[in-house]
Amino acid sequence: MVEGSTENLSPPSRVQAALRARGVTAEVRQFPDSTRTAAEAAAAIGTTVGQIVKSLVFLSGTEPVLALVSGANRLALPHLSRMTGSAVGKADADAVRRATGYAIGGVPPVGFPAPISTYLDRDLLQYETVWAAAGTPHHVFPIAPADLIRITGATVADLKER
Repeated sequence: MVEGSTENLSPPSRVQAALRARGVTAEVRQFPDSTRTAAEAAAAIGTTVGQIVKSLVFLSGTEPVLALVSGANRLALPHLSRMTGSAVGKADADAVRRATGYAIGGVPPVGFPAPISTYLDRDLLQYETVWAAAGTPHHVFPIAPADLIRITGATVADLKER
């Protein structure tokens, strides 16, 4: 794993270690209710759906690509394809786990075995705090969009369907 000796940690602990390694002090939080979907996460946390970061993994050819999209938006694949320079297709569950080390429904924006090209939905910038998955369908963490861009190296883009 990128974070060194974190491979024996639980998924949320790996995310917490990745955040700490990047200078982020946010605490991973566990919720009894599911945070698997944007609507479930917003209800569990008590925030708006727009403040939920959907971590969506795609394949551009054979390379994984991560789109961090506002929970209020639907990703426009043509926009992502233009950003990557080639057609993108949704990664299946096995490809997601291989690329990120996490299962669908809990994919965080950090803590991967290798860097992944990342694109961030411009609409997330309107919020002071957004909430991202932290390794399971019950764990999330709060983060300022500017910090999310910094720790992921994301390219900010217009990714939503019109």
